[in-house]
Parts: sequence; structure tokens; C-alpha cells
Amino acid sequence: MASMLLILALIIPVIWCLKFLNKIWWTPKRIEKQLKKQGIHGHPYRLLLGNMKEMMKLAKENRPNPTGSTHDIMPLVNPFLHKLASSYKNTFVVWFGTTPRVAIMDPKLIKEVLSNKSGDFPKPEIIPLVKLFATGLATYEGQKWSKHRRIINPAFHMEKLKQMLPAFSTCCEELIQKWDNLVSGSGGSCELDVFKEFQNFTGDVISRAAFGSSFEEGRLIFLLQKEQGKLFLQALAYEQFPLLRFLPTKVNIRMRQIYKEVRTLLRGIIEKREKAIQMGNISDKEDLLDLLLKTNLNELQENHNSDASMTTEDVFEECRLFYFAGQETTTNLLTWTMILLSMHIDWQERAREEVLQILGKNKPTFDDLNHLKIVNMILLEVLRLYPPAWLIRSIVKETKLGDFCFPAGVELLMMMDIVHRDPEQWGEDAMEFNPERFSEGISKASKDQVSYFPFGYGPRICIGQNFAMLEAKLAISQILQHFWFELSPTYTHAPSLILTLQPKYGAQIILHKL
Repeated sequence: MASMLLILALIIPVIWCLKFLNKIWWTPKRIEKQLKKQGIHGHPYRLLLGNMKEMMKLAKENRPNPTGSTHDIMPLVNPFLHKLASSYKNTFVVWFGTTPRVAIMDPKLIKEVLSNKSGDFPKPEIIPLVKLFATGLATYEGQKWSKHRRIINPAFHMEKLKQMLPAFSTCCEELIQKWDNLVSGSGGSCELDVFKEFQNFTGDVISRAAFGSSFEEGRLIFLLQKEQGKLFLQALAYEQFPLLRFLPTKVNIRMRQIYKEVRTLLRGIIEKREKAIQMGNISDKEDLLDLLLKTNLNELQENHNSDASMTTEDVFEECRLFYFAGQETTTNLLTWTMILLSMHIDWQERAREEVLQILGKNKPTFDDLNHLKIVNMILLEVLRLYPPAWLIRSIVKETKLGDFCFPAGVELLMMMDIVHRDPEQWGEDAMEFNPERFSEGISKASKDQVSYFPFGYGPRICIGQNFAMLEAKLAISQILQHFWFELSPTYTHAPSLILTLQPKYGAQIILHKL
């Protein structure tokens, strides 16, 4: 018996060591060899770190030029990937630690990945840290994703969004009034970091549109989630060392506190609304939460099966996701639009002329916003040059894609900013800001009808894209009605991809009263 225990004591560490070696060396080298055979090259895999050391080195060497305003942003966002993309035109591999990510730059392959319905290209498994920040529809797969998408979808139909326009308008009026007071108090012009301004504005929009009568509680949740986002970014730095997340660090303790506070607040709102709906006490002005809970209750009643509906915990997670996805995407779109219209005053003037011609000084209606063709073209072009994020998908079993056959363990990195700047698709002016290319719509803007992916594509296309575009059109049109604006000399053009594409040092704009 003692000898058996001794043998086990010797064998188990050996097995563990072999598994560890397999994960950090044998498997990566095997995948690297398989990719090379198919013509997919890149920098060689380095033990544990992959290519992270080279990435960090190039990032330090490539500082943004304070006076630069180029839309060729890849050298700023990730100079290492830019270097590889310049060397390997179609595809290449980059190692994020022990994970190989194959960069896809062919729009047809991207379309094939994003339109796949058989589950061959799932989203990567979320890291535990994300669960404290935001999960929900964007992170789910399979039947759970299908159920949530079906229940949430009605809340984002255009007719429902039309009913939310008054909530959007109220937040817009508050923003304009605030800016008007600042400008008037500074002699007709003032400098603002519009990135911070839009973060608060879009947070208020989500709070009002999602929680209506519970607006003040919604605003408190937004502030907590905003703090959680900052802590999440700090914590990401040590995610490569999983054991650290269990230590009672200041960041870990505060993230868990915020999670509990947000959970308590949201569950209170949700449960109160659920009781009101069941008793028939519903306001005429439906918000996102009302719409979501009504559809959820209908699913339960029609199917007589609790599995067909979402739990209160599910609704809680979707509400947290509303804040992150809705606030982050629109904040970035509005910020980059202000920056680009400050760089290209001619387009700012054309947009203002259209706004004043259609709206005058009146508050925009839903139909008015649909007639703002130039404003829409500008927003589409901003999204082409500054898409919110890259998309990543996993390979969980050997899978064929185009002429490639990818082994399990590979991740696919769809580099939208490169696809959106491909001269073969967009013409010789692909690096330039030219909204005119969208004058006949998205389908005729590029050579290939599917070369534009700011909100993704296929069955998982962003459910909130109409929400974001409506909010952005309303805000930009009202800003153009009241102000003209230019870049501040203190602005540094430094796009940075953290979770989404943001201005690293803020967006300093000088506002002038019209």
C-alpha cells in the first residue's frame, strides 16, 4: 500500500508537468507547424509570452505625433500587427501568450465566419474577470443565445425605438443647455473633452431609455458600472496570472463590492417592474426594461415552460450589458464624429447646412432624422475609419474556412480597420475621410457588397445598432444646430484599442456659439 502511494506521488507530478509542457510548448509548436504548411506565417512562438514582448516593444517605440491627424491608425493602435499586415497581405498568425490568433483580412472569409449558423466559430470563452463586469447576450452561445436574442429583439424594433425618442431628446437638451452655459460664460467659446462629456451623456440616455421611471437609480448604476469598467481594465493587466484574482487586492475587493451593489439595485428595479406588469400597472411610456419583461412574460405564458423565458438573474445580466455595449459604442461614435468634423470643416459645414435646412431651430422628430442624408453618410464613414472593435472567434475542432483548415485552439482575428481601408475595395482614397462614398448607400460604397462590418454581420449582428445610430443622429444634429467646433491645440490624435477604439488622451474640442 505504501509503495502504491509512493508511486502515485511520483506519477501525478510527472503527469501534471507533461500536461503543462503540452499546453505551453508542444501544442503551440504543433499548431505553428500546421499553419506554416498552409502558408500562414508570422513571428515565431516564444515560450509562454508568445509575441507579447515584441508587441510591447513596438508600442513603446511608436509614440503618436501630437500634430498628426492621419486616418491610417493601425501603426498607432497596434504597430506590431501593422508590421505583420504589411508583410503578409492576406493572413498571418500572431501569438497572444500561448494562443495563436490568425488575422483574417479577406471580407469574404469574414462574411463566412460571421454568417455561420452551425456553431463552428463560437466566441472565445470568457475569462472569469468579465463576469464581474458584464456578460449577457454578447457572450452567450447556442440555445441560451437564441433564447435571449428572441426575447430581447422586440425591444429594439424601430417602432419601439421611435417611442424612446423623447427620452433621447431630454438627455440631448440637457447636454446642449450645459454646453450653452459653458460657452456663454466663457465669452462665446470654450474647450471641452467631449469624450468625457459623451460618456456621461450616453450613460444618461441608457438610464432613461432602459429604466425610465427609475432614472435616478439607473444613473447610480451607470456611475458604478463606469467605475467597474476602469477597475476591469486595471485587473486585465494581471489576468495572465489567474491566482492573483483570488487575492484580497484593493481592485479585487472594490470590483466585488460594485458587483453586489449593482446586483442589489438592478434586482430591486427588475422585481418591482415584474410585479407591476403581472398586476397590469404599466405606464404608457414603455422603456427597454418594460419591453424586455413583457416579452419575457409572454414567452413564459405561451410555452408554459420556465426554460423558454429568462430568469431574473438573466435580466440582470442583460441590463448590465445595456450599459456597457450601449454606452461605450455610442460614446465612441459621437467622439470620433466630433473629431473628424473638426478635422474636416467642409463636411461640418455641409452637415450643418442640411440640419438647418431640414430642422431649422426646431427639435428633431423621428421622420426628420431619417431625412438627414449627409449626417447619416458622415456617421457611416466615421464607423468605417474608426470601427468600435475587432471581432474574435474560436476554433474548437478542426474546421475548414476558404482554402484553410484550422486546428482546434486557433482564434480568428477579424481586423476590420484593415478591411475598411483596403484600396481594392474602397478606392485610392481609402485612407481619407470621404462620406460621399456612402451617397448611394452601404451596398454601393465598396467594390464588394460585404466589406463593411462596424456592427458585425450575420445572425449575431449588433442588436443595438439602430439604437446607437438614432441616438448619434439626434445628438450630432442638435450640436450642429447650436455650435460650430474645431480641434484644440492640446488634442493628440492617438486612437487606442483597449476594449473599444477610444482616443487615448481624450478629445479636446473648442466649441463656439453659432
